[in-house]
Amino acid sequence: MAVAMKKQESKRPFNFLRWAKSRKGQQTLIIIGFSIIPLILLFTFTYFPFAKMAQFSFYDRNYIKVKGFVGLKNYIDVFKRPDIFKSLWLSLYYMAGAVIQLALALYLATIFSFGVKGGNFFKGCMFFPYLINGIAIGFIFKFFYTRGFVLDTVLQWIGFDLENLPYWLKDTSINNISLVATSVWKYFGNNMVLFIGAMMSVDSSLYEAAELDGANKWQQFKYIMLPSIKTIVMLNLIMSITGSLSAFEPPYVIMSGGGNGTATYFVKMHEVAHTSQKLGLASAMAIVLLLIIFAATILQKLFFKYVFRNAEDEDKGAAAKREKKLAKLRAKEAAKA
Repeated sequence: MAVAMKKQESKRPFNFLRWAKSRKGQQTLIIIGFSIIPLILLFTFTYFPFAKMAQFSFYDRNYIKVKGFVGLKNYIDVFKRPDIFKSLWLSLYYMAGAVIQLALALYLATIFSFGVKGGNFFKGCMFFPYLINGIAIGFIFKFFYTRGFVLDTVLQWIGFDLENLPYWLKDTSINNISLVATSVWKYFGNNMVLFIGAMMSVDSSLYEAAELDGANKWQQFKYIMLPSIKTIVMLNLIMSITGSLSAFEPPYVIMSGGGNGTATYFVKMHEVAHTSQKLGLASAMAIVLLLIIFAATILQKLFFKYVFRNAEDEDKGAAAKREKKLAKLRAKEAAKA
């Protein structure tokens, strides 16, 4: 009887309203409703503009008029034009600054993770620059580096002669280093906090076992802490490198639009798109930057995969030893109790 009723129900025509009122239908509609809106927004404001930008990169055009199809000429110009290619090379300054920034953040995070008097105060002071708006930081350092102002005054207090000090923003041999220093000052506190959060999640019993083995602080960092936070290290490095390729605020604000040889790739792209009105060339520059970021990300992942290739095997081998040491420690504490 039940089988016959099921067969009869299966022969009924599909009723959308009945299905929509059912529990399964409502669950399906809710899932579709919550998914379709983000997908529409993502397509409208991300994928569709990107597709149009890729299309524009093959044309010689401005914001109003299309002058003609040029094929790969815009991509060739990215590497043939000296001003654009030089701005791309300037990213190496910011990449070097990103590495220094991460090394400094990792060093300070390690110190704070082992306990320091007034550690919370110092962590707050170092994280505070990250909260300041980039434009405001640009104006702060514009006066900081100006001849005879803050930096020169402090150096004179130490004993330097003003006449022997360089022009921090005019001297082309040092102005890009000065700008990179502002980025390091702004972002290393954020990376430091991320490192500290990852280090705090490491099991404290691992440090106890390492101390029983006679490991010093450096060995604890090298063999326990660093392998445990390798994911955060890799994430921070990827974000810092990609951010260095997109540096914009320091040269644009401090140097008033990237003057005196400080125009980064993003500043030059802004100039090409909005000042020269060469939208096709600017679109090609954006596509090239995207490909460079993809390549840098893949290379970093391969690098970390090579560096930490034996970390998991070493952890498994050392885990058994640590457990034995901890078992002995617990047995001694139980005997004393």
